[in-house]
Amino acid sequence: MTELIEKLKESRCLTTADADRLAAIIQSHGEGENGTAFNSEAGVLRWIAGEYGVPYSDLSGEDIDRDVLKIFPARILIKEEILPLRRSGNCVEVATSRLFDTQGFDTLKVLTGLTINPVLAPSSIIRREIKERLGVGADTIDTLKDDAAFQVVDNETLDENDLDKAAGDASIIRFVNQVLSDAIELRATDIHLEPFELELQIRYRVDGLLLEIPVPTEIKRFQPAIVSRIKILSHLNIAEKRVPQDGRIKLKLKNQEVDVRVSIIPMLHGEAVVMRLLRQDGTVLSLDRLGMGGAGKKVIPRDPGDATRHIPGDRPHGKRKNDHTLHGAE
Repeated sequence: MTELIEKLKESRCLTTADADRLAAIIQSHGEGENGTAFNSEAGVLRWIAGEYGVPYSDLSGEDIDRDVLKIFPARILIKEEILPLRRSGNCVEVATSRLFDTQGFDTLKVLTGLTINPVLAPSSIIRREIKERLGVGADTIDTLKDDAAFQVVDNETLDENDLDKAAGDASIIRFVNQVLSDAIELRATDIHLEPFELELQIRYRVDGLLLEIPVPTEIKRFQPAIVSRIKILSHLNIAEKRVPQDGRIKLKLKNQEVDVRVSIIPMLHGEAVVMRLLRQDGTVLSLDRLGMGGAGKKVIPRDPGDATRHIPGDRPHGKRKNDHTLHGAE
């Protein structure tokens, strides 16, 4: 409990005075007071909302206005972990978990001239909604738009030096890193970058299913630079665009080693990329994590040495063979 309070205080979800008051309440009343549980960020935020008269929401069922999202720079929303919800006149309700960190609110107010009204919500839910609403790489798009010298549009008009320079842009590097890190955290086995006429589609294979990952439509403009960055990481020829190429990338994320097998395939609207993620940690997943429960667990032997155990009511294969032999002999 103390660790949670310290963490929330460091992230400016709590003031020092409120943290001391909350610690005293927990010491006097246990984990909760008046039905409020303080063993999670959501419980603490509900308490803060009540103390300061600020609305609280878990964002479930919230009808977030996409037109309002377009008003604000994506990189600020992602950096400050704030999510605009709706607008009423000159006022905009914005979800945050850090009520006392006003830098993000002040920046939005200066940029738009609108009044910002906070709504408290858990940080994990805000991050999830930002990624879902804005898409992977939304901050990258904002950065590239601001860089007038960076113009990446057409494969045919870019020579090898241009692609090499574009692929080395910090925003492109950050975007590719984000795609890889998100896939690893989701325990995806494959990443597909598929070029279409008007969009670049990104999909992760998770638990055998291909999941489409939302990305800004403008990312299509930077497709050649993204593919070139992946080629550089895979030690492939960035100038070759008409024949398939195969390479590999060795990654390490949070002490987890991942071997990435990369295939580049020329397509009608550009080069497609398929990446197979092979983890080196050797983690053994539980049956529950694999989605197996109930009757399925009873069939799987608990003892690895008991691999010959058979389904109750059935006879071992060896027994069947012996029975056939005996009948034949008779």
